Amino acid sequence: MRFIEEVVVEEFLPTFRSLLAEALRERDLTQSEVAELLGISQSAVSKYVHGNVDRNEALLDHRGLAELVERLADGLAAGETSSVQALVETEVFIRELERGGLLAQLHEQRVPELAEYEGEFAVHDPDSTLRAAEQALSSVRRGLQVLENTSGFATLIPAVGSNLVEVLPEGDSIEDVAAVPGRILDVKGRATIPADPEFGVSEHVASVLLAARAAGSDARAALNVRYDESIVTALSDAGYTTAEFDAEASVETGVAEALAETPDADVLYQTGGMGVEPVVYVLGPDAGTVAERARELL
Repeated sequence: MRFIEEVVVEEFLPTFRSLLAEALRERDLTQSEVAELLGISQSAVSKYVHGNVDRNEALLDHRGLAELVERLADGLAAGETSSVQALVETEVFIRELERGGLLAQLHEQRVPELAEYEGEFAVHDPDSTLRAAEQALSSVRRGLQVLENTSGFATLIPAVGSNLVEVLPEGDSIEDVAAVPGRILDVKGRATIPADPEFGVSEHVASVLLAARAAGSDARAALNVRYDESIVTALSDAGYTTAEFDAEASVETGVAEALAETPDADVLYQTGGMGVEPVVYVLGPDAGTVAERARELL
């Protein structure tokens, strides 16, 4: 029996590590620094950089792998991505390739019987709750990196704090929404993120996103920022469709009524009420996209 994990160890890891080691050395990191970031020995780095390792040609030609390596190399070299974050992104990428992607194809080449298997169980099933959860968490982390590196984002944080959230593809409850525990706060003019994203830790922003989806929106992510008429105008001028909802109504009712009138809205806002702070909610297909939309305001 040959397991797909063997393909990962024998084909993916040598190819990936050699590409990333090369990319980091090209960014002027020392051999010692590369070794520390990758968690390998300096001799291993030397072997990778000098091409003394067998690399899989199909993986070398994989566009997604090349993009991942460049993104991680940029982040690691600049100190904007930690080794743990790089590990998570790579793990998610590996899972994607295992479930119907290139690694699944390489596995089937080693075990041809798998390609002909007609049972009810698909060994390389792309539909996986674990995979979707990993992707959502990784997406929120990427979005948070954008916000952390956006000068002036703290000025957009409302008094109640901001949160960046993303829901699972079929999610319909707060437990299905990945978000920042405790919210993003303005601490002395700097956006402060208290902890890594988790599921089930956002009530308010998650509720708005879920209400929008229940009303027909296909948005998967949301970010709340402070309300100001100029912010709504700026988003509208940037090409986003805005819709106001009633802060005095329940979230579900207010959002549903707003989307009934403006079904293609990707910005929802309310101008406040008794004990309710006015807030703008930016919606989008994923957390990274939503964070980029917020960056456009600055």
